[in-house]
Amino acid sequence: MTDETEPIPQPPTKPFVGNLTDIDMEYPLGSMLHLANTYGPIYRLSLAGSDMVIVSSWELVHEVCDDSRFKKSIKGDLEELRAAVHDGLFTSTGEEEENWGVAHRVLMTAFGPLAIRGMFDEMHEVARPAQPIDIGEDLTRLTLDTVALCSMGFRFNSYYREELHPFIKAMYAVLKEAGMKGMRVLPSIFYQSEDRKYHENINLLRSTAREVLDARKSLPEGADSRKDLLTAMLRGVDPKTGRKMTDESIIDNLITFLVAGHETTAATFQFTMYNLVKFPDIYRKVQEEIDSVVGTGAITLEHIPKLKYLATVLRETLRQSAPISAIAREASKDEIVGGRFKVEAGTQILCLLAKSQSDPVVYGPTADQFIPERMSEDNFDRIQREFPHSWSPFGSGLRSCIGRPFAWQEMMLAFAVLLQNFNFVMDNPSYTLRIAQTLTIKPKDFYLRAIPRDGLTPSELEARLAGAYHSGGTASRSNRANASLAANNQVEVSTGKKIAIYYGSNSGTCEFMAQSLASDSSTHGFQASVDPLDTAKEDLPSNIPVVIIASSYEGQPPQNASHFVNWIESLNNRKFKEVSYAVWGCGHSDWAKTYQRIPKLIDETLDGLGCQRLVSMGSTNAKDRDMFSDFEAWEDEILWPAIKKKFGNASSENTSVDLKVSFSTPRVSSLRQEVKEALVVNARSLTSGNTGGEKRHLEIQLPTDWIYSAGDYLAVLPHNSQEMVARAMRRFNLAWDAHVSIQASRPTTLPTKVSIPVSEVLNSYVELGQTATKRNISSLSQVAENDQLKGQLEHLATNGFEQEIRAKRLSVLDVLEQFPGLLIPFHHFLSVLPPMRVRQYSISSSPLAKAGRATLTYGVLDEPAFSGVGRHVGVASSYLSSLRPGDKIQVGVRSAAAGFHLPLEVNKTPIICIAAGTGLAPFRAFIQERAILHSNGLPLAPAVVFYGCRNPDIDDLYRGEMDEWEKFGVVTVYRAYSRRVDASHGCKYVQDRLWRERETVGELWSKDARIYVCGSNKIAESAKEILVQIVQEESGKMGHSMTNEEAAEWFEKQRNQRFATDVFD
Repeated sequence: MTDETEPIPQPPTKPFVGNLTDIDMEYPLGSMLHLANTYGPIYRLSLAGSDMVIVSSWELVHEVCDDSRFKKSIKGDLEELRAAVHDGLFTSTGEEEENWGVAHRVLMTAFGPLAIRGMFDEMHEVARPAQPIDIGEDLTRLTLDTVALCSMGFRFNSYYREELHPFIKAMYAVLKEAGMKGMRVLPSIFYQSEDRKYHENINLLRSTAREVLDARKSLPEGADSRKDLLTAMLRGVDPKTGRKMTDESIIDNLITFLVAGHETTAATFQFTMYNLVKFPDIYRKVQEEIDSVVGTGAITLEHIPKLKYLATVLRETLRQSAPISAIAREASKDEIVGGRFKVEAGTQILCLLAKSQSDPVVYGPTADQFIPERMSEDNFDRIQREFPHSWSPFGSGLRSCIGRPFAWQEMMLAFAVLLQNFNFVMDNPSYTLRIAQTLTIKPKDFYLRAIPRDGLTPSELEARLAGAYHSGGTASRSNRANASLAANNQVEVSTGKKIAIYYGSNSGTCEFMAQSLASDSSTHGFQASVDPLDTAKEDLPSNIPVVIIASSYEGQPPQNASHFVNWIESLNNRKFKEVSYAVWGCGHSDWAKTYQRIPKLIDETLDGLGCQRLVSMGSTNAKDRDMFSDFEAWEDEILWPAIKKKFGNASSENTSVDLKVSFSTPRVSSLRQEVKEALVVNARSLTSGNTGGEKRHLEIQLPTDWIYSAGDYLAVLPHNSQEMVARAMRRFNLAWDAHVSIQASRPTTLPTKVSIPVSEVLNSYVELGQTATKRNISSLSQVAENDQLKGQLEHLATNGFEQEIRAKRLSVLDVLEQFPGLLIPFHHFLSVLPPMRVRQYSISSSPLAKAGRATLTYGVLDEPAFSGVGRHVGVASSYLSSLRPGDKIQVGVRSAAAGFHLPLEVNKTPIICIAAGTGLAPFRAFIQERAILHSNGLPLAPAVVFYGCRNPDIDDLYRGEMDEWEKFGVVTVYRAYSRRVDASHGCKYVQDRLWRERETVGELWSKDARIYVCGSNKIAESAKEILVQIVQEESGKMGHSMTNEEAAEWFEKQRNQRFATDVFD
């Protein structure tokens, strides 16, 4: 048998520490997933002197969960927790420990259906605190209070304390230290302080539990009628042995319930809420079900089993994001696993549920997608029968979670209460899921905004939660913008007139337009609120102007508008006669099929719902228009006249001053949000010679807990160049050490009420190089002190704008330098500049290559200015090119579209990648990942890359790597050189090479290949034309001729399924 076995794959070890350096102590799961992706479904680790085997496929997990061959393993952090809870249900080694058997049999009845039904009222009491729920900490408080009240009648009252109860603090400290103790490599003498604190916290846990137990035991006979878990443990008799549980065993299990019961449930709550706000259509279905089943009255126990779609959402969440992401097993004797891998007796085997529950063998090619429908009752039962242990978030066999019915009822109830009474949207729509790990995993830094439904006031909300309030059927939603404006977003003016402004924006352009409109509102006598469009879901203000500014992204809503769009599309007979609205759309007509799709959809849908248009929809085309000038013209000439006609004129006492600034010397730092600080570890040029278009490579060490997939983006928050900042400082005669303190009476993204260096404001907060708008130039003319200068500027703002400003890409700073005699206050200059925006770049590395690192591949924009003076330099690319190893950079991971990732089954699905220039970036990530998988013995389906550049000797990016990967059969690369067609079989452009190799493309397409295109819209359209021709040719060979229109229509249906694009200009 030994001769027939194979060694289990293992990463290289290091002396003394083994594989310890392969594991991120803050996020071990991320490291283990990374290693599973690299080494396959089984691998070995040597950690702190002991070996561990990790299995991650459904087939291997199912085998290891066979209780006749394997048992639960109590090692590592679980073994350390025995110091706190001994042989409690969670940490016992099993039936060989008598206390576990007694407790298990006694509590099986306590967790039975009738007992769980009896806990509903107390669960409902905790689930209805009279204030909006804040995700994360508040949900942890909710679950902890629920478990404590239902298990032992103890009230932590977490919602009414600023500080958590000492028991809770001690519990978290014990959990954290238990995990760390298992990873120690030095003798205990080096951890005396930590060990002393560990045991102090354990004593606090046990003394608190004992006080609760003693208090219950001291009650006179018959004085306590509670039927909770504590009562069951005190009175229950083990039917097998006739024994009762000892006091020590009761204390062990009281603490176990609090630790395991609240932590896992709170984590599931958070992951479920993340999925709901991420997928608006799923959110809507859940909420509609709750509205249909429960209505606006109090939730009862009878409602819970009727919430079938909510149950599917919870099951699917637990499949993808089980809070206990791995279960530990061990062999009772030497075993052969997977038919060829020997595992010695006693070796811990970690079943990686985070991967096995997404096995394509069970869940198909959509296994990595969130699809609740697959967890419908019938299909869920089928999966459980056909693929046992493919869904095991509550554990396996005899040692599975005894509290599953309790947790399930608690989660169903809490979600029903929350979604019945609140709408939730992401506080930061660009949030990318990050994981925090202790005993469980849960989302990190995940914040929501809770918006009461049905226009409920706090007192009405409290009454509804208590079951005493009922709204009148189709009650109108709350008008927050009409009632009171959000303090952070309002413009204070003396008038009582209000305007609500909503934006849907990924890149920040529409948000800036919304802020700009809000700033102008005060000059027209209106008080403005500015909010993401999702906050208007079920909450459209009436009897005030509502302005919506939005864009489309490949025909889909922006991240912070998707819930609103999904909501209005779902409405049928609802009428909003008192809502007056206007829509402004931003778009790019190169995307002809989806141009202005979302703004048009919003405009037409609101009209169909009975809302009153203030004006016809306005729009701008980024392809050939100045978006900001178009918006200003629409605002001044169309929008405001229409608003004043309907709502009347309003006076304002605050129409002249935009900003007030004062200078000082203290040094103050300012923090940014939505991006975090990362470290540059490598920077180099990828091109040779003076090509006029340098391409560069940047490697970045990401923050510890960040994860990404090949195909994702990195958002970069750039800085203006020092040269640009110096020009502005010189123009206003400012010293380099000058500080500025800004006070704003209008919404602004500038740092206010702090003293900050002027150079920092100019460097980090504003776009100095953006082309000036007509309004910018007009505002400069208004401060001109002589008629000649005023006339020149007025000409530039009108007849001369297109030729002199827009065509030459002149910024406000450029114009000021052309007119040195124009005396403009610094606060006026700051007030007209747009805020600094993030730029997105495709990540050009696989996360398997170097854990925690990502690379960017970008082109540097540096060319002669169209004005003939100086150079036009890209803000972000010049910033990136200035970075060197050791520099800090502010970045954020952004997910790519679902279709722009490698197929799950890389061994079965071929891929075809088409790119030019730096469009190669995501495909380098794809091929790099395939190369790593290949090096670890995993089979691969074919992959081809079609790549276009200028010259093989100058800008054939990553040629050495690609040649190496091609040599090992990981990829085949077909190139086109626009300046050296002799070196690319006469093919000048990538689409030419695509057509030349059409037989290869057709063959792979017939094998269900996926096609990816990354590059400019011109490349995407050209590639699509060739691909359509190939489809026609292939269908003709099969006797099914297709017209051009039929082929194009058929191919378009493959978008985001077998054909995905990542287009930039």
